Amino acid sequence: MVTAALPLEDELGDVLEKALRGAEMTARTLADRARVDAARIRDAMDYRSDLSCDELRRIAAALGLNEVGLCALGAGRYPRPEISGLPFDLHALHMAHGIGVANAYLVAETGASHGLLFDAGADFSALRRNWPRAIEKIDAIFLTHVETEHTGGWCEALAAFGATQAFVPEGATVPCTDPLGEGSSRVFGHLEVRAFRTPGHCEAHNCYLVRSRARPDAPALLVSGDLLFAGSVGGGYFCPRRLLAQLRRIMESVPPDTVVAPGHGPLTTIKNERQFNPFVV
Repeated sequence: MVTAALPLEDELGDVLEKALRGAEMTARTLADRARVDAARIRDAMDYRSDLSCDELRRIAAALGLNEVGLCALGAGRYPRPEISGLPFDLHALHMAHGIGVANAYLVAETGASHGLLFDAGADFSALRRNWPRAIEKIDAIFLTHVETEHTGGWCEALAAFGATQAFVPEGATVPCTDPLGEGSSRVFGHLEVRAFRTPGHCEAHNCYLVRSRARPDAPALLVSGDLLFAGSVGGGYFCPRRLLAQLRRIMESVPPDTVVAPGHGPLTTIKNERQFNPFVV
């Protein structure tokens, strides 16, 4: 399966804005350091970019970004990996959010009618419209973080699909849920879910690594929430430096063939993002 149909969550302007915020730098300061006209940088941040790859290389150097990925993004040719090899069924539920999408995910053993739900969209009606017929029950819900576009449908989904367990990051306040901290894991049949505590976008944020215990050598799935996107990262509203520190940790902690299921935008892989993501250096 190739992920080309779904657009990237962030364009060049979004990446530059996030990088400037993380570097605590203004467009004027960046222009001076990169020797690029400030008006051209502002145009790029307003989605009117005609920056050359040479200019983007200088910008990448000034901001500490991956120049290969930034140039690819600026040219509209950010690489999309082929997604294959997962040892279980993955259903990506894409729901409209602003001009993009918010994602929830269902993971189930191959051919099973029950599984695990990761995040829940902005409301249950949107979640239900995207729900696959094959899945009649969920064993548990895992929330990456508490924001409306990711948690709006969780309570009704909990009741509608018979889930008896719901998990949130430590520090999140959500009724009828249990906190799941760094390194904690839960097992459902052959599926094992391990939590990584990844603050940065918000204080209480988890990524979840899903593995098949029946096929431990097969690729894993990382539900990354708003830590990592294809071609970008989430906004560091709680702390951009901690977000990037957690990004580096995740990149070093999971195998390159791991499939990444982000809170927004298309699926990707750790290998692809190690090579091309502007924020991975």
